[in-house]
Amino acid sequence: MNSDLSPTHGPSPTHDPAPRHDLSPARKLTVDVRSRDAGVVLAVAGDLDFDNSPRLRTALNRLALDPGDLMVMDLAEVTFFDSSGVTMLIIARKVAQAADAEIVVTGITPMVAKIFRITGLDEVFRTYADPEAAFADSVRN
Repeated sequence: MNSDLSPTHGPSPTHDPAPRHDLSPARKLTVDVRSRDAGVVLAVAGDLDFDNSPRLRTALNRLALDPGDLMVMDLAEVTFFDSSGVTMLIIARKVAQAADAEIVVTGITPMVAKIFRITGLDEVFRTYADPEAAFADSVRN
């Protein structure tokens, strides 16, 4: 009988175990709403995923936008972005359109930029480095 078929305990010295995935808990989402003379900044931080997206939805539902306002979605501190994040941006766009306001996105990380390209959101939203650049451009136009 071949002794190589006997059960072993733990990985053998020559066998690499399966890669470990990051199992750290998801970062909660925070949405800091800051009013500006020409509109509002929603500074989103944390994981923008299925579990956390209702926080952003609540903030969007509470917004009071005037026609011509600029809504800035600042994603600079977003640590995870999935299809729920895409959905929330589409909802934010609808909220802005309903108020005859404009929406832009700032603070796009490489992770979010990739999702924007894949989903076509880069053709839908104007993007800026930061909220100040977005407001400066809206004043010029």
